[in-house]
Amino acid sequence: MVELKVVVSDPKTGRAYNVDASTGAAGAIVGKRIGDEVDAGPLGLAGYKILITGGSDQTGTPARKSLPGAGRKKLLLAEGVGFHPGMDGERRRKMIRSNEITPEFVQVNARVIAYGEKSLDEHFPKTEKAEGEEKKPKEKKVRK
Repeated sequence: MVELKVVVSDPKTGRAYNVDASTGAAGAIVGKRIGDEVDAGPLGLAGYKILITGGSDQTGTPARKSLPGAGRKKLLLAEGVGFHPGMDGERRRKMIRSNEITPEFVQVNARVIAYGEKSLDEHFPKTEKAEGEEKKPKEKKVRK
């Protein structure tokens, strides 16, 4: 049983939408690589095409496009996905997941490259909050 959370970003509006992909829909993504174009029909987005841009597994290990194959490896990184140095010239050995989408992935990031007939706002309607759920101002704690 493969379950993925696919985060679909819309470059036109700058919004991101979460799609839960279970067995059948996730099967269309498993085996693809970062940078592949995928039909988004199995995700419920008829007519849309998405570009896989990244992802991570259950431990939060990010996937890197430049690492071929499947699985996790420890790499000496100077910059880029998985490591952001604090000082010039800093390098560090970090655990990175390779670019092939496997069942161990929990989240897959994607960007829309071809649009369908319905807009993404119609596919993902905004939910209204109930009366009791509205945001209340925080009460400040007074120290004695």
